[in-house]
Amino acid sequence: MEHFTIYLPIAGMQFNVLLLLLIGFTVGVCGGFFGIGGAWIVTPALNIFGFPMPYAIGTDLAHMGGKSIVSTIRHGKFGNVDIRLGVSMIAGTTIGIELGAQLVMLLERAGLAESVIRKAYIIFLALIGSYVLYDYICHTRRVAKQGAATSTYSETLASKLQRIRIPPMIRFPASGISCSLWLPILVGLTTGIVASVLGVGGGFIRMPALIYLIGCPTAVAVGTDLFEVMITGAYGAFTYGIKGRVELIAAMWMLLGAAVGAQLGTVAVKYVRGYSIRLLFATTIFIACASVLLKQLEMQLASSITILAAAVVISGVIITWLVKGVISERSASQRPAAAQSL
Repeated sequence: MEHFTIYLPIAGMQFNVLLLLLIGFTVGVCGGFFGIGGAWIVTPALNIFGFPMPYAIGTDLAHMGGKSIVSTIRHGKFGNVDIRLGVSMIAGTTIGIELGAQLVMLLERAGLAESVIRKAYIIFLALIGSYVLYDYICHTRRVAKQGAATSTYSETLASKLQRIRIPPMIRFPASGISCSLWLPILVGLTTGIVASVLGVGGGFIRMPALIYLIGCPTAVAVGTDLFEVMITGAYGAFTYGIKGRVELIAAMWMLLGAAVGAQLGTVAVKYVRGYSIRLLFATTIFIACASVLLKQLEMQLASSITILAAAVVISGVIITWLVKGVISERSASQRPAAAQSL
């Protein structure tokens, strides 16, 4: 395996190229499918395998910006990107990223970056995963009691927030919603801070926020979040780069794997129902949370195995759904042709 080891001059360490490619590919699949940058896997994984936390954050933001371009283009072809909504969030996102980056530098100077950021990861992942799982369970129970066809309407938090009439009001046709412009700006600001402090695209909190706070359909939330991740990653890479915390060689190798994985994950969304996406999303977040907790408890081997096994297994599930969907679609298209020939 020494033949695949390269020197990373900015981080000042040796790293295995195959491991970078594997991380990039699996995160590309998950990111394209869930509509998030996948940094809740990448940043902990890089840190677990030796990157100091600030370098893991900066390097992942650089990798994430490039990967999300591929996923956003693919989702755009399926009509899953609300560009108007994404643009309206950019101001809040960029301000939040800069505030978060300054906080990370402060923590690094105080010698607290590693422990504080990991603990924040654990708390955020546990809270978000719990809420998404709770929503899935509630939905499943409603369908079981009433039946999908007779399910009654209940007002959501998103619909309540959409009724807040603080000018300027704006319409988002691709999402089929209208709300105060301040709602997406505040969501962008909050997720920007989270993105910069935790080294993520903000997707693991922004994608649920787009669904539960703004009211986007799941598929549109996936594509629109990737559009935002693209902006987040680009600005995040810039601000961490000028601070000397981006290992570009590692980012490029991960991007090679991610470019392939993102294509597969994006297409898989076409064949999976919205609430199935949410269930797998919650499961993935809990596993990532467990791996960071194990790292915090200094259980290095268990943490490494958990994060890599989870990424590989979840990517495998997504690719399996994709293959089944393609086979089913082709079989359905062949039946009319066969019937006409009789």
